[in-house]
Amino acid sequence: MKTKITFLLLFFYSQIFSQSISIENIRKHISVLSNDSLEGRGTGSKGEEKAANYILQEFKKIGLKPMSDNNSYLKYFQFKQSSNPHGASEKDTTVKILNSKNVVGFLNNNSANTIIVGAHYDHLGFGEDQNSLDANPKGKIHNGADDNASGVAGVIEMARYFSTIKSNYNYLFLCFSGEELGLIGSKKFVDHADFNPAKINAMINMDMIGRLNDSTKKLMVYGVGTSPAFVNIVESSNSYFKLVLDSSGVGPSDHTSFYLKDIPVLHFFTGQHSDYHKPSDDIEKINFAGEQKVLEYIIEIIKKIDTQTKLEFRKTRDSNNENAPKFKVTLGIMPDYSFEGKGVKVDGVSDNKPAFNAGVKKGDVIIKLGNLDVTDMRTYMQGLADSKKGDTKELIVKRNGKNEILKVTF
Repeated sequence: MKTKITFLLLFFYSQIFSQSISIENIRKHISVLSNDSLEGRGTGSKGEEKAANYILQEFKKIGLKPMSDNNSYLKYFQFKQSSNPHGASEKDTTVKILNSKNVVGFLNNNSANTIIVGAHYDHLGFGEDQNSLDANPKGKIHNGADDNASGVAGVIEMARYFSTIKSNYNYLFLCFSGEELGLIGSKKFVDHADFNPAKINAMINMDMIGRLNDSTKKLMVYGVGTSPAFVNIVESSNSYFKLVLDSSGVGPSDHTSFYLKDIPVLHFFTGQHSDYHKPSDDIEKINFAGEQKVLEYIIEIIKKIDTQTKLEFRKTRDSNNENAPKFKVTLGIMPDYSFEGKGVKVDGVSDNKPAFNAGVKKGDVIIKLGNLDVTDMRTYMQGLADSKKGDTKELIVKRNGKNEILKVTF
């Protein structure tokens, strides 16, 4: 009898553990993916291939199945990459063909419809693609612990979790490459012949969820306007975070590719930081307990989605690309997307770009560009759209409570 009771207790505790998010698992996944040996997981690199193989093996351990014509967890794609060194003429532009892959794991619950959970696993390699914000990035490994090893760790942990419970939907767990070069992997995936948007209930995207601020507890959730059900689901699932909600289905991450196929999307983000796109984005800066709370919150959201019939899709305010501002110049700042005040707060300034040369500093709030009042990201982007190379404009920023007038030349 004692042996039987001991066995039942062990089984009971193992079931509880399997149905909870593990900080140690999060730590392990980020530790592997952001290790120097993967050399920054640049798209099409050997380090990226190592990362893909690690994710693949974790999917296998969990019991996910391939969803591919060749019974593989990997979906390969090719794309052209143009390289034009700063200051070089157009004739010096080189074009190369890169080969990469998305990692796909399927949890079949015999449902007609599927919920997608995704994140990108590529990063900047040695900073050779001109996306680094480091002053001298060349040759430095950009490990991307937050961007986006944190999101991939979330995908793997949530795959493990949902493999242990009953659900009304199938689940597709996706890790994309090529995000840093323009959402390439997710675009290739949604354009593939065997992808049917009509069978997808929702897409959950996690990009940079590893740096929760324990003081503010601020969590950004984008895409809440892409289904009429989302605001209620997102708010009623929350008991911990200070949520910053954005309705738009379009943004600089992979959920955009799915939104453009008329799929409801949610994107989770713990906020910008000074290590973004720099070699200093390392594992020592990750808030593991914070990421655990983020994942537990997303699980509650997905559970509520799981109980509902297929979600209604709704286009958001900026879905009409013809009305979106188009611009050919850049200021060279990293905006603080969590800023809730009037204007655009500067979270980082790239060396030798127009903002740097004009004297813009981290913490400044841009309130005017030329004749245009900057009240939010939309008006900021409109100010860029109204500018062209060679223009010199007045730039007004709020710094330490006072307005500073600067001159910026694009």
